[in-house]
Amino acid sequence: MTCTDPAPTEPEEQSPVLYVPVRDTGAAYALRLFRQRDGSRCAVGFTSTTALTLLLGPAQRSVVLAEAALRALAEPLGATALVVDPQLVAPPVMPPARIPAAGGLATRLPVVQHQS
Repeated sequence: MTCTDPAPTEPEEQSPVLYVPVRDTGAAYALRLFRQRDGSRCAVGFTSTTALTLLLGPAQRSVVLAEAALRALAEPLGATALVVDPQLVAPPVMPPARIPAAGGLATRLPVVQHQS
């Protein structure tokens, strides 16, 4: 289920608990924000750790937040939309094709040394 609605105008009685991806900055965790197709920033939350791991990988750190808390953290950062259980929509990234140098040998580039 994907939800990209803006924050509700009336508070709900109970906000659902979401697993929210974060970055470890060393001193604290920072909320990870993502981009929607139109380029706007959005917060994401997952309804299970399994869903988070399947999309972002096992090394992705997360914290548990209520929906209201996630919205309160994301809104001052310019993310007014919340996407719940997002799915990957981008095509897979293909490695660049290797183009052999003339004669099939690798070309050496000159080394440039900067003087201080």
